[in-house]
Amino acid sequence: MDSFYPHLHKHQEAQLMWIKKGQGVLVVEDTLHPFKENDIFFLGANQPHVFKSMSQDGLFNESRSISIFFDPNGKLKSLFSLGEFESLNHFINSNSRGFKVPDAYFNQISERVVQLKSADELDKLMQFFYLLRSLAMISKETDPLCIERIEFNQDEPIGISRISLICNYIKENFKKELSLEDVANYANLTPQAFCRYFKKHCGVTFVSYLNRIRIKEVCNHLNEGDLESVSFIAYNCGFNSITNFNRVFKQVRGCNPKEYTDNYKNTVFTGI
Repeated sequence: MDSFYPHLHKHQEAQLMWIKKGQGVLVVEDTLHPFKENDIFFLGANQPHVFKSMSQDGLFNESRSISIFFDPNGKLKSLFSLGEFESLNHFINSNSRGFKVPDAYFNQISERVVQLKSADELDKLMQFFYLLRSLAMISKETDPLCIERIEFNQDEPIGISRISLICNYIKENFKKELSLEDVANYANLTPQAFCRYFKKHCGVTFVSYLNRIRIKEVCNHLNEGDLESVSFIAYNCGFNSITNFNRVFKQVRGCNPKEYTDNYKNTVFTGI
């Protein structure tokens, strides 16, 4: 095709994607990664992402890829639960944030993909496990594609769970002065009990979750070319101190707002 699927999306399957042709930027959660020919990425199950193709001289070149999708909680789940597959199960569970295959391992992983693609029946399944084993070995030398993910505890009852209601409440009120006591009262818990409950079910603290939502909203404004001042945007997204905002922004994004904006423009718009 002339470009990859252009919309941010997620799916229940984990995905390995080998860029055969094309270039652009991979958006994972709210983190940017340039991609080029012969880059290989591993994406966790239900991880929001989009491969945004970029043009050269105003024209899109051919984009080609080979993708492998597999559902860790589907038909393979019973196999992964066997003791012999413990290392592969650990690999999948500990790499939900995804990673890029280091260039030094391109030949090894691409060869595994080719062998899998050309195999039939039982050999295809065996080649798949060999590929996962190779990925598991090199994943120890990689960095995750995004800073953190919010993983909800699967023990909650089916339907609208308590933690979902709490998270929706935070998302609807993050632009206000939202305190720990406010959310704990909404959840009908003491602040101490709420902190334990939230950390258990979301994997992060309430403050970390709130800050991440606020910073993500700030980044959305910056990415859209919002002409308002950064401090005005920060105040509108719930921050009551610019000093605190700058500290949190750097903690979450790894850079200051100006560096983030410059990096976004350079990554997304160069060559378009």
